[in-house]
Amino acid sequence: MAVTASTRLLTFPGKLIGRKLEKQNGDMLHMGSCFCDKRRLSLISASAQSDVGITVNGKKVNGKHVAGEAINVGKLANDENAALVTSLHGRFVESKFVYRQIFVIRSYEIGPDQTATMETLMNFLQETALNHVTCSGIGGKGFGATRQMSIRKLIWVVTRIQVQVQRYSSWGDVIEVDTWVDAAGKNGMRRDWIIRDHYTKEIITKATSTWVIMNRETRKLCKMPEEVRQEVVPFFLVRRSISTEQTDCEKIDKLTDDTSERIRSGLAPRWNDMDANQHVNNVKYIGWILESVPIKALEEYNMTSLTLEYRRECRQSNLLESLTSPTERVIGDSDNNSVNRKPDLQYTHLLRLQGDKKEVVRARSEWNPKPLIFDSVPELNL
Repeated sequence: MAVTASTRLLTFPGKLIGRKLEKQNGDMLHMGSCFCDKRRLSLISASAQSDVGITVNGKKVNGKHVAGEAINVGKLANDENAALVTSLHGRFVESKFVYRQIFVIRSYEIGPDQTATMETLMNFLQETALNHVTCSGIGGKGFGATRQMSIRKLIWVVTRIQVQVQRYSSWGDVIEVDTWVDAAGKNGMRRDWIIRDHYTKEIITKATSTWVIMNRETRKLCKMPEEVRQEVVPFFLVRRSISTEQTDCEKIDKLTDDTSERIRSGLAPRWNDMDANQHVNNVKYIGWILESVPIKALEEYNMTSLTLEYRRECRQSNLLESLTSPTERVIGDSDNNSVNRKPDLQYTHLLRLQGDKKEVVRARSEWNPKPLIFDSVPELNL
């Protein structure tokens, strides 16, 4: 059986652990010199993949490697240290239906208030989804495509995504992202995510999305081939991260020059905004949407919900306009800790091509006031 070893360096918060960790199948994880202040840990790993077929959830998968539900790491002291292994490429849990990966909030992933941004969260969702496909053993050459999709020159494209944020993580926080997939109609796939605080297990973000298949060359949507269906069905899990009652299924109204309150023109995609599927990465749209949001809302409110409805591809040669209009303001007291809290602000957004005004993305966002932060407590003179 052919074995290929690779070495990579990882910085991860945690405690000092042993020098050598061994897995049951003979593959080895080796700890290099480690010094830890609960912020940094240097980890050198050697991972191996075999070329044999495997079975997942009772069905054969034609891939090379599937991350195990639980990796035997010898003398790891506790689950906190075992998370170091999960942070490398993630791992499958719950009988290989759910894929989990751990991330640390880095300094370049936070905004002015030192918390993660919506774009950061979306990047975590995307990274976990892609690694899920890769580690499942069905990944092809495309960007998240399966082997059968790659053969047929097919790619996944997202049509709608909804993100609900209970709390934004701060710089240095450790989070874990769970993702899984299920069917969405006859030719689509639904992907869900849950983000938790790694240590407290508090759920801080939920997200759900719908994906369809597009031909990479003709750029037209197409039906899911039976061969592709057979690849993904073994991983389907009937579970929702956002309940049906809380799922945003309402129509997002189209904005026009007359109905929009703010318009920002001249937004130009850069080369680095493109992804491997030769169109603008779906996360990039968030920044352009925020270009037309009032600065006061950005400074004093947190975006607690975002629904994006993708309607057209955007290429590097396109020039965009961002339109925003307030749609609702809720007056009155509400429970800050309630998941059912109504938003204080709600906006409708539109990204469109500047030339012919064709729609690219419709969006709806909800905002609540940022929590008050007291740097110091004044003394009371009695």
